[in-house]
Amino acid sequence: MAKRKRRKWLKIPRNKKERRRYFIALLALLTLVVAAGVMTPKFIQDRKEARLEDERSKQLKAWAPYAQKIQQQYGIFASISLAQAALESDFGTSELATQAHNLFGVKASSGQPSVTMATKEYENGSWVTVNAAFVSYSSWQASMLAHAQLLKSGTSWNPTQYAHVLAAKNYQDAAKGLVTDGYATDPDYAEKLIQVIDKYHLHRFDLVS
Repeated sequence: MAKRKRRKWLKIPRNKKERRRYFIALLALLTLVVAAGVMTPKFIQDRKEARLEDERSKQLKAWAPYAQKIQQQYGIFASISLAQAALESDFGTSELATQAHNLFGVKASSGQPSVTMATKEYENGSWVTVNAAFVSYSSWQASMLAHAQLLKSGTSWNPTQYAHVLAAKNYQDAAKGLVTDGYATDPDYAEKLIQVIDKYHLHRFDLVS
């Protein structure tokens, strides 16, 4: 029976220099094989989510100093300002935030610069999509400032509209106060805010009096 020839690519060179190159090439090939195995759909999705979370954390940190300034001036917890901005604007990436610097979904009154966009409202136990006019701000800082002024001064028909928010001793009570005082139509709004605050540890930005 004829002796089977050894495949050339498996043959280890006798020359020391060529043998070194052989093992380097083999190591590179094994690395590629391992990498290909690691790059599964789940791995790719996990990497994508990790990058998204990193971007969100960076955005919150960029907003934080101004949110703390707002707390000093108006008594609104920095964590509440940050969580509302994140929730309402999808961490600054929503169309309303990018086009009109509106972080809080504040609707426009007559005479205010505005943009009209579709939005979801919770009415009679279900979500409906409606078109509404939203305030167009010159900057995100202007949006955060206007939001704090609204909570501090209330509405034109009720100056104490957000009394529970202002009286809150912690961010949990402030979040619940926003629902009690009628800020949002979403019945789960307070819970969503608290989840954002806890997930990103936003309470670390709250100033202790």
